[in-house]
Amino acid sequence: MAEIMFWEALRRAQDEEMTRDPLVICMGEDIGVAGGTYKATQGLFDKYGPERVIDTPISENGYTGIGIGASFLGVRPVIEIMSVNFAWLAMDQIFNSAAKVRYMSGGQLTAPVVVRSPGGTAHQLGAQHSARMEKVFMGIAGLRVVTPSNPKQAYGLLKSAIRCEDPVFINEHELMYNMKGEVPDEEFFHPLEGSEVSREGRDVTLFGYNISVHWALQAAEILAKQHDIDAEVIDLYCLAPLDREGIRKSVSKTHRAVIVEEAEAPVGVGSEVMAIINEECFFELDAPPLRVSAENVPIPYNHGMEKAAIPNPQDVVKAVLKMFGK
Repeated sequence: MAEIMFWEALRRAQDEEMTRDPLVICMGEDIGVAGGTYKATQGLFDKYGPERVIDTPISENGYTGIGIGASFLGVRPVIEIMSVNFAWLAMDQIFNSAAKVRYMSGGQLTAPVVVRSPGGTAHQLGAQHSARMEKVFMGIAGLRVVTPSNPKQAYGLLKSAIRCEDPVFINEHELMYNMKGEVPDEEFFHPLEGSEVSREGRDVTLFGYNISVHWALQAAEILAKQHDIDAEVIDLYCLAPLDREGIRKSVSKTHRAVIVEEAEAPVGVGSEVMAIINEECFFELDAPPLRVSAENVPIPYNHGMEKAAIPNPQDVVKAVLKMFGK
């Protein structure tokens, strides 16, 4: 088992699938000669050529539409949108074409397309380059949404997504591309549905996804060492469909829940998880569920204000202590 970076895991997955299947192609801005903004396609252009690693114009709606159209005919495109902020321009193609064609054609057509895109708040990129759009994508029927929190997930989820007959949106976080983690040397596929227990606990469940899993894990360590509170951490790597059974199982065990998300609270992941908890484990609760979310403002450019706008592990600790009346 090798320890590799997040971006290396993505590159390895794409390389293996392109070697296996000549109908797997990559499309996106600067993914060819430049190797991708975050290096996820580094070296693939030289290996597979410009017909399979396609440098596109700055036209998200155009090249996403071309890729989705090709998927109707059996091609398996991996479309990289350089920043999820630019995915707004491709929503018509993703939501109205890819997500709906299987249903509207009665199963005669499928869209086995993968759209990868980094998002989240990085370092002083300003409001128009700091979007957290996962809640938009997870609300679209017919579209799978996954969001890896480590290199192993990044590798396995991408391989599974490429072989899936449904369109899959992979929400990556800009701050995680250089994160290192162990990835098995042998080929493997990560389930596209479910959740994972990142830390066992008995007193409260902390739900997170991608970067907020790490905030939750840090908070759990602080709670254990300083407050004798044993927190369980659940990684909601699949946002559509959410793992209702996994959510119910953990809350039924700990009887308390805090949902941690980097995005703003309104109409978000936390809202949906709280709805599931209220619908399916209301009588298991010893306290109302809480959300730890970003401030409902455009992300400021100023570094201090940017940090103040998004949550951190200490905010998670405060929420748990409030729940316990401490």
